Formats: sequence, structure tokens, C-alpha cells
Amino acid sequence: MANIHLENVTKHFGRVTALQSINLEIHHGEFFCVLGPPGAGKTTLLRLIVGLEKPDEGNIYIDGERVNEVHPRDRDIAMIFQNLALYPDKTVFDNIAFPLRERKMPPEQIRTKVTQVARTLHIEHLLERKPGKLSGGERQRVAIARALVRTPRAYLMDEPLANLDALLRLEMRIELKRLQEDLHETLVYVTSDQVEAMSMADRIAVIYKGVLQQCDTPDNVYNLPANRLVATIVGSPPMNFLACKVQRTNGQLNLVHSGFGFQVVGADHPLWDCLCRALPTVQEVLVGVRPEDIKLYPDQPTHLIAFPARVAVTEPLGAETIVDVQLGRDIIKVITPPTEYFSEKQDVWVAFDMAKVHVMDAQTGARIYTTGAPGQLQCMLPGVCT
Repeated sequence: MANIHLENVTKHFGRVTALQSINLEIHHGEFFCVLGPPGAGKTTLLRLIVGLEKPDEGNIYIDGERVNEVHPRDRDIAMIFQNLALYPDKTVFDNIAFPLRERKMPPEQIRTKVTQVARTLHIEHLLERKPGKLSGGERQRVAIARALVRTPRAYLMDEPLANLDALLRLEMRIELKRLQEDLHETLVYVTSDQVEAMSMADRIAVIYKGVLQQCDTPDNVYNLPANRLVATIVGSPPMNFLACKVQRTNGQLNLVHSGFGFQVVGADHPLWDCLCRALPTVQEVLVGVRPEDIKLYPDQPTHLIAFPARVAVTEPLGAETIVDVQLGRDIIKVITPPTEYFSEKQDVWVAFDMAKVHVMDAQTGARIYTTGAPGQLQCMLPGVCT
């Protein structure tokens, strides 16, 4: 196992900054995911760790040893690329055995290790075949086996499931998670698929345009996103954002939207303190609510406060339905059960789960506050604060 530490790592390619002042600590035996859209700098991060690129600034440490100038061969880290790079003219056995033969290992030892790894990945019956005769999932297992057989200090994977179909990706996600738990090895996994990151990782580092946005557990990244970018990258559909003006009148602090309003309850409330300190610099905030934290009602509910809205479009997906709703001047997405039917242009009532409302700075996108309890923000019907 390996502990990997990146300290203020920056990498430029000409005028393009691929990574900017990255600080990360990847722990021994951790399944660590690096998540971000294409072009975020994820692959560059892996190439820096394995030694295929050198940082322009900062330091990289493996088990406390600075490795900026250490050759990739001497870092003892296995990397699995997206294109797999199997030798088409060699059998599965020879592909897996290749790194061992490069080390001049005795043939009997090679056969024992290859057979053992093949058995772990359930591909022992494929050892005499060539890659051209394998399915996508089988080729993926061969590439993983070739990395495992070396017994390196850590494994780096660069979107290894990107070229597989949906069912194979699901199967391989389960297989990779099981494998990592069995081996107890450090695994750094790069992906642009937030489902992969959320389902497999012990921790997730979210990167956007070369800047680390947040590094935390999947639960915290989802429920306590550091900023608007993280809340957009993690979640499908992404979080809804509603621009609200901040108004302070007659000792009351209000967040006003064209379709609803919130009153911040109590001068001792943390959100009150945050907003008051930010005024008059912050004149607008974003109220963020995830689609699954919104409830639609065909009639005005009597047991809670809801806001009038209108259905724009419905997207039936089988297990759930995504309903696009016009709320004031904004369109928001709501996830509803397939048993609830709403038609286009139907008048509805929208209710937020008040324990899961986020407030973010409209200028920087940084999260100012997450309510966390139903009573911390008080809803107001449209027009009350205007």
C-alpha cells in the first residue's frame, strides 16, 4: 500500500494551466476517486503521480519520499489506461505475464502468479485466447490482471470503464469495488461519471478546470457541496439554483424570488449572521434544492407551505419521472414517483424539503449555508417581502 501526497502541485502546457495548486492526501488502502468533466485535469493528475509528467511547481510524495525526479519505473505504481493497450498478438496469459518477464522472474513463478490473479478476476478459462476474441468486459479484466500481477504500491485507473456499455459498467463497478476491498490496496480512480465515483469511492476529489473544488466523502460531497460547481457535477439531474435578492427591512432578513420568498428566522441564526456580515456586498444569493428534495401537489396542501407553479414538460424514465416546472421566472426539475402523473401546463403547488435547502453566494458560487433543519428558514407566499 502507498500513501500519496500532492503539495501545491501546478502543471502548465504552454499557456494552458492544467492543474493549479493542487493539495491532496491519498491514504493507504483507500479507494480514491478523482471526478470532473472532460478537460478538468484528471488525467494530468494521474500522469504526474505515475511520473509521466513533471510538475512545474510543488512536490509529489509517495510514502513520504519526494518523487518529482524519480523515474516512473522506480515509483512502482501500476496505471491502467482507458484504451487498455493490450498486445493483440499475445495470448491473455502472455499479456498478464509481460511485466513479470520484464523483471526476469523465473517461469514457474510467473505461471503461479498469473494463474492466481486470473482466478481472482474469474478469467482463468481465457488464458489461451487472444484479446481479439474477448468481450469488452473480459479485455478490461485482462488489463486489470496485468496491473495486479506486479503487486505495485498503488494502482491508478484512467476512466477504465468509459468504453463499456451500461450493463458491463455496472458489473465492473461491483467487481472493482470488491477487488479493492479484498486487496486492501491504494487505488486512485479517475472518472467523469459521478455514479461511478459515488458508488465506489471512500473519498472523492472534485476538479474543475484544474482547480480542486472539494475533497470529501461521497455523502458530504453530495449533501454538503462546497460550491455551485460541485453541486452541478454531482447529482443527476443536478441541483436547481434559484436567484434570490437579499432584503433587510424593519429588522427582518428576507430572500426574495419571483415565485416565492424565505424569511431567515432569528437574529442569532448562523445564516442571518453570514448574510448580515456580507451586506451590502452580497445583494443576491442562490437558493439550491435538489430535484429529489422537492414535492409536487396537484392542489394546495394544508399541512405545509407550498408555492404555485406550472408544469412545463414531463420526462418519464420508468423508475421515476422528471418534471420540469415553471416557478416564477425559473424552470426547475423535480423527481416524482412514476405513480404520480402530471400533465403539461397543469397548475401545481411546489414544496421544498426545508431541511435540505442550500444558500450560495451568487457571485462566487461558494456555499454560504445549508439549512439542516426544517425551522431554520421560514417560507413566505409570493409578494410578502416585495
